[in-house]
Amino acid sequence: MNIFLPLLDINLLLLIAAGTFAGIYIGAIPGLSVTMAVSLLISFTFSWDTHSALALMVGIYTGGVYGGSRSSILLNIPGAPAAIATSFDGYPLAKLGEAGKAIGISTVESVLGGFIGIAALALGAPFVSEFALKFAPRDYLLLAIMGLMLVGSLGSKSTPKGLFMAAFGILLGLVGMDPLTGQGRFTFGSLNLMGGINYVTAMIGLFGVSEALVQIKTKDLPVVKQKIEKIIPSWETLLRFLPLSIRTSILGVVVGALPGTGGDLAALLAYDHAKRTVKNPTRPFGEGALEGLVAPESANNAAIGGAFIPMLTLGIPGDAVTAIIIGALFIHGLKPGPMLMVESPNLFWLIVGSLILANFFLLVFGLTGVKIFTKLVEIRKGILIPMIIILSVVGSYTINNNIFDIYWMLAFGVLGYIMKTYDFPVGPLVLGLILGPMLDTNYRRSVMSAGSIPEFFLDVLQNPISLFLFVAIVVMIFAQSKVGNAIMNKEKKSKNLAEETVITE
Repeated sequence: MNIFLPLLDINLLLLIAAGTFAGIYIGAIPGLSVTMAVSLLISFTFSWDTHSALALMVGIYTGGVYGGSRSSILLNIPGAPAAIATSFDGYPLAKLGEAGKAIGISTVESVLGGFIGIAALALGAPFVSEFALKFAPRDYLLLAIMGLMLVGSLGSKSTPKGLFMAAFGILLGLVGMDPLTGQGRFTFGSLNLMGGINYVTAMIGLFGVSEALVQIKTKDLPVVKQKIEKIIPSWETLLRFLPLSIRTSILGVVVGALPGTGGDLAALLAYDHAKRTVKNPTRPFGEGALEGLVAPESANNAAIGGAFIPMLTLGIPGDAVTAIIIGALFIHGLKPGPMLMVESPNLFWLIVGSLILANFFLLVFGLTGVKIFTKLVEIRKGILIPMIIILSVVGSYTINNNIFDIYWMLAFGVLGYIMKTYDFPVGPLVLGLILGPMLDTNYRRSVMSAGSIPEFFLDVLQNPISLFLFVAIVVMIFAQSKVGNAIMNKEKKSKNLAEETVITE
């Protein structure tokens, strides 16, 4: 079978290994996204045969999604948007001297999530793609609203502050050219603003530069020595987190299979799921909970397999990277879509086999070199802080080769510093930036297709998927309200009292 072709062909094997290794370190550098790396590969692999080109792209894709967690854990700078949620508990672990443990768990959970995504791709591609195809613009709108409900899980102790920052993020996300009319919005006549505000630039400033500015206050404190004796997590630890890993991986597959979503939203939804369902975390969430690493890392890598499902079965990209891979397939004379599975089934199994090997290499490369990598955290802050700022500047510039992005990055860095000083959460602002365009476009499309706002609400109530998402949003709002919290606290007290009674007896 063609699933074994990457294993039997030494050329494909080496390309997958090289791609995975490169992807890990590309993903770890803020600004050097997987999307950029794969798009650059198209020009390099133009004259290659299809199998070799795909093998290298799959390797970089797999390694790159995971690689963002490295800088997220060590420096609090997510190397990729999919690693934003990882920083919430990964960086506190590094500050506690447990960076090695955090990287070990993130590696193993990424591989586990990756294999669950591959299994879904190999076994359930037609079913999942058919389900994803049923999503209308109104469903994407509801999904985006559900994403905004995460403000209570993104490090916000004050819900009003979280909502305010999310709304501000949505406003910033609307800057630029209107996707439906082509008119400029909030551009004030500036051509530089017509392209909008790149949320990766904002993310680098809000997480990276702001953290460097915060660290200036403590630059004279002694560095925290990292405990890296045991990097590979024990079987007991893995089994403890296995139910959560499976749940968040399935969530990652489903979200990844929805066109235009990908691992970014999957990781945030998974983190929120963990925060809501885990009763006794290893530490409080936001202070180094291992569950806060398990959930996003398993989900964002599971989303890779999910993103390939609509691409291979329907010709619809699941995220930006699979959109580029579709372009590569067209260049090589192939037509992604329903007939691809009939005309070129060997290509489908080649991609599945390449993903399997890439995850094996991810496990090997992810668990090696950790001791060297964790030395970053032990560098004196007088040296580390300028390094972070230089890395942030370089990363911002490489996104579009535009110096204007550096200005935005520095502005967001100062904004992030002010927000952290006055205890405003950074996560909801980035979430608003990501989901703002999705909210705007799908709201207008859904209302236009329905004909009016009342008809739109009628469509929501009549469609099973829309109704399910709507009910889920209502439940999330109730859970975050004072009434919901009071009921949950009452149930928790009753449970604790019952446990104490049993122990006494």
